[in-house]
Amino acid sequence: MAEFRERKPRSFDDVRTLPDIIEMLKTHFHSRKLNIKYSIDRMEAKVNEYLEDNTVMLVTDQEFTPENSITVYGLLDKYFEIDLKVVETRGPGYFRCSIVSMRKASRGRRDLRFRVSPEKVIATNFKISKHTIDITNFTIPTGIKVIIEQFQSQHSKLADIFKVDVFQPGDPIIDRVKRSQKTVFIEDFSNSESLKPENDNFMDLEEFLGTEADQYLKKGIERGYKSLIISPVTYITPADQPIPFAYIQAISKKDILTIEKVLEIKELGFSLMDRIRDANTLMVPVHQQIVDISLGGAKLLLSDENLKKYVIHSKGFVFDVVFKLQAPITIYGEVKFTFSDNAGNMFVGVDFAGNSSRKDEMKRFYSIIKPMEIEYKNRLIKEMKQKK
Repeated sequence: MAEFRERKPRSFDDVRTLPDIIEMLKTHFHSRKLNIKYSIDRMEAKVNEYLEDNTVMLVTDQEFTPENSITVYGLLDKYFEIDLKVVETRGPGYFRCSIVSMRKASRGRRDLRFRVSPEKVIATNFKISKHTIDITNFTIPTGIKVIIEQFQSQHSKLADIFKVDVFQPGDPIIDRVKRSQKTVFIEDFSNSESLKPENDNFMDLEEFLGTEADQYLKKGIERGYKSLIISPVTYITPADQPIPFAYIQAISKKDILTIEKVLEIKELGFSLMDRIRDANTLMVPVHQQIVDISLGGAKLLLSDENLKKYVIHSKGFVFDVVFKLQAPITIYGEVKFTFSDNAGNMFVGVDFAGNSSRKDEMKRFYSIIKPMEIEYKNRLIKEMKQKK
């Protein structure tokens, strides 16, 4: 069964009355075709007759077999959709339909989209996360938990108490580390000056604890603590977005921990993230088709089973766009929708215009795609003049 998933629904307004919809179709689409939503190859449709009971006769490809409804879309000043209910099937690709509703996009499409062939451009070298790390819900995949446990075991001798854990609510200092991404460093529990930060990268415990500062140090001494380090660990997503992920805690009961130990633990945090990112990243160097493309996004046809398996749950992925006779351009694509048809094909709409993509790469991408866009516009204008 075909399945369409839209990650962020388009914003619509300007819902018109039935007479308005019919008048718009008669005025603007008497010689123009509409497109059928959710069809694979942009299947077209045309209203060729308006009946007295306000139903319309819709002509489509003879192979098109709707269930009981059809959604068509088109473009005037803005994108619009019309929902139709199939009242009667009069033959292959010939349906009498009632108009249910019309929606018009709140904003116009940002960029012109045009079809491309595999001979001109392909997508390849996909890097996609196997699991989404959602720290807001504390959902950490089992495989990543195992890496953290192994990492903690390997480095347990660095301090009398050595702990690596994901952020959990409850401890006010740990909560502040997560929010601020600053390091806690108490060099000497017997010296209140140790609560002052080394620089802006460290938490000001003296200010944070306030009147409870002395009591906090006293409790630490009672537990036998000499020094304390809590260093945040940040996960970097494929979109280069940081996620406060975990922390490393080192407590010494024998020796004073120095600033050099803080730097060592920070380096360990980077190493941990590299291990997690490598374990959580699927590398797929296959060639996949780009169906259409614009300055701001593309629609891909995925045939690789691994890609289809993980894309369906992914927020986005990194891949290379390779134009003919050009070096690969690495881009991050945010998934906007996925569509799977009855034949097992998966179409994925991605948006790659914005801060998530590498700026230098995008400049090179624009320098290639802009002339293609201009050529496509000129061809459209020429075809429209010929029809007139």
